[in-house]
Amino acid sequence: MELVDIKGLSTQEVITARKLHGSNSFNHKEQNGFLNALKGVLKEPMVILLLVASAIYFINGNVGDGVFLAIAIVLIALISLYQDSRSRNALAQLKKLTEPDCKVIRDGQVQEVKSEDLVVGDYLMIEEGTFIAADGIIEQSNDFSVNESILTGESMPVYKDHTQVDNCVYSGTTVSGGLAIVKVTAIGNETKLGEIGKSLEQIKEEKTPLELQIGNFVEKMVLAGAVVFAIVWAINFYNSGNAIDSLMKALTIAMSVLPEEIPVAFSTFMALGAWRLMKMGIVVKQMKTVETLGSATVICTDKTGTITENKMTLVGLYASQEQKISSPDGELSLEEKLLIRTAMWASEPIPFDPMEVALHEAYVKTSTLDERPQFKMRHEYPFSGKPPMMTHIFQNELGDRVVAAKGAPEALLNVSDLDVEQRKGIEDAIKALANNGYRILGVGEAAFAGEHFPEQQQDFSFKFKGLVAFYDPPKKNIQSVFEGFYAAGIDVKIVTGDNAATTCAIARQVGFRGADNSISGDELMALTASELKQRVMDTSIFTRMFPEAKLKIINALKENNEIVAMTGDGVNDGPALKAAHIGIAMGKKGTEIAKQAASLVLADDDLQKMVIAVGMGRRIYANLKKAIQYIISIHIPIILTVFVPLALGWIYPNIFSPVHIIFLELIMGPTCSIIYENEPMEKNTMLQKPRPFTSTFFNSKELLTSLIQGLMIAVGTLFTYQYAVYFDLGENTTRTMVFMVLIAANIFLTLINRSFYYSIIATLKYKNNLVLGIIMVTIAICGLLIYNKFLSNFFEFHALTLTQIGLSIGIGFLSVIWFELIKCWKRKNYVVFTPNK
Repeated sequence: MELVDIKGLSTQEVITARKLHGSNSFNHKEQNGFLNALKGVLKEPMVILLLVASAIYFINGNVGDGVFLAIAIVLIALISLYQDSRSRNALAQLKKLTEPDCKVIRDGQVQEVKSEDLVVGDYLMIEEGTFIAADGIIEQSNDFSVNESILTGESMPVYKDHTQVDNCVYSGTTVSGGLAIVKVTAIGNETKLGEIGKSLEQIKEEKTPLELQIGNFVEKMVLAGAVVFAIVWAINFYNSGNAIDSLMKALTIAMSVLPEEIPVAFSTFMALGAWRLMKMGIVVKQMKTVETLGSATVICTDKTGTITENKMTLVGLYASQEQKISSPDGELSLEEKLLIRTAMWASEPIPFDPMEVALHEAYVKTSTLDERPQFKMRHEYPFSGKPPMMTHIFQNELGDRVVAAKGAPEALLNVSDLDVEQRKGIEDAIKALANNGYRILGVGEAAFAGEHFPEQQQDFSFKFKGLVAFYDPPKKNIQSVFEGFYAAGIDVKIVTGDNAATTCAIARQVGFRGADNSISGDELMALTASELKQRVMDTSIFTRMFPEAKLKIINALKENNEIVAMTGDGVNDGPALKAAHIGIAMGKKGTEIAKQAASLVLADDDLQKMVIAVGMGRRIYANLKKAIQYIISIHIPIILTVFVPLALGWIYPNIFSPVHIIFLELIMGPTCSIIYENEPMEKNTMLQKPRPFTSTFFNSKELLTSLIQGLMIAVGTLFTYQYAVYFDLGENTTRTMVFMVLIAANIFLTLINRSFYYSIIATLKYKNNLVLGIIMVTIAICGLLIYNKFLSNFFEFHALTLTQIGLSIGIGFLSVIWFELIKCWKRKNYVVFTPNK
């Protein structure tokens, strides 16, 4: 298809059109992210409790305490809004990065722009696999068809050209085949998709399994808090008969139980994890992908452009009449030159596929006269069939016609009239070329004088012209990539449209495990369901695959409870990418259809980034688990320190008030969601088996560990309480020492729980600049609370002696350091090793 008399808009016309019609984006519902976040904060149970407590203090005349809690509400709101802002900014950057690009003709040149920058009047170039970003009218087209299922629900492609009544294309649809140039008539809200887009706002995104597990855990904690609240209120009211005072003391225990940091930590970890991946060139389109990454057990990868460079060099020719393999760099016979000519005509006139580019370049080198300007395409049969092939029909003004086809050698052999000896010679040549890892295409030509072309390209009577072979070298880092997957316990399978001999040869070159174990698409489709389930586990290389076969592989692996990642770049990869737990599209060579179907895009087509992504997924999950285990462990001693003296009738039954609890919350919140989110990946992370995706967030051992850690800290605080009472140190000193034990235990627990395997000495070497900063700020604030007269009076603290400080810090240290003995025992008895699959 030639660009006839289309200059497109000028730069000034683009600016004018944008001023008149706006940008190509949907704005059905203006949302104020800040206000929505603020509303969310005000609905938080902890904030509601603080508001109630603050109001009670004001009613009772305790203005100072009321003001402090009001300030605490503002601080909590600011922290929550800051975390929300970080999350929203990360997601906004991701959204911008995943916006598809478009090709337009402007100032007589083909330019690539973001879809948001399209304007009314632009000439949009669309081709197979691209996403249509605006409504428009077809100006020129060639064998053009569109999938409009997003608008009509009909999945079958619709053929269109400028001569038809329906010569329009619509935003949100995708190109199934062919090429077209479209004049944009509507953008954004004015498109057909924009008009019905409001209904999309009603669709609520489903929560992920991990989100549900954490939500259920928080709900149980809230329920427990309500029960304890009622018990504490009843005990206090029974003892004092004062309903308001009892309510305040019950609010204290309720605050200590509520784990409001957990949902904040979850959303922060997921959004910032996606943002960190984006900075590495890994674009995560869906948040749930972040939590799935660490669970991947199998990765199905394409060969061309993923394992190999996708830089095709023509390295071999086999002309049928010559019956010998020759190099295109040598002296070529007439038949070999004609073979290149036919292969070129079977390619796109404007080539973008690396093999077609190589054929056009070879044609220019070997032809004395360039015939391309004299011929125009009359008809095109797209790449299709099993095995696939494509056919082009060109004709010049004199009526000379070329019918040229290329595709899988088997496809051309099936439609050519060959005797047994000719066929054997061709098959021997295919085997010889494939054993070198070459990509091979069969080439054929036909004679056809009529005007009514056959419905299917296979109906032509082809003459087999020969074979063209290309070498696509493996990527330099691909062997280390495979080793990275194997070390992480992830099985790797090659799923390709190429033949078995070529694929196995490349696999052997890169040290791929199972390089001699392959199955073809036709063989796979013939298997029974039970045979298929077993075969997909035993087989490493799948060749001559087509969309239905790829989908069967993914579904069979899923039935075996595998968590499947799948790479793809073409239109035909869409269904399999959608079906996989993690669909991975290539950013450079991937079609828009593949990118739309995938949940993750590798910006530079480097599979090494997938190893990094898996590591990041595991790191995010491990750090989130550390943060939540820390939250559980530190909440238990707060709860027991408030509850036990009251329940057992100790001398100071209400050692902490809401102001003390909220201060502890303000320390704990940043610790879990800032320090732990910034923790680096532990060195044994990629030497472990993938975690089961269906497992609950905590197993019984992990939960028990957190409970025991919390109980040991509680023992330390209650021991300190009794120690201070025994030596008659007074209520304020007792409160201060207990508070100091909690702060010290909080700091040491933060350091110890940075790893549940490696020692604190090893984790101190981890690069996380936030750890020292937050610990120093915590210590400085505690010093002010105890030794600043105004603050110590307000919190009812008393300045401690050096002995009392040392004792409190020592008890806090001992209440958590014991876990280092458990970690030491783990390192001696559990060796982390790489599973051989």
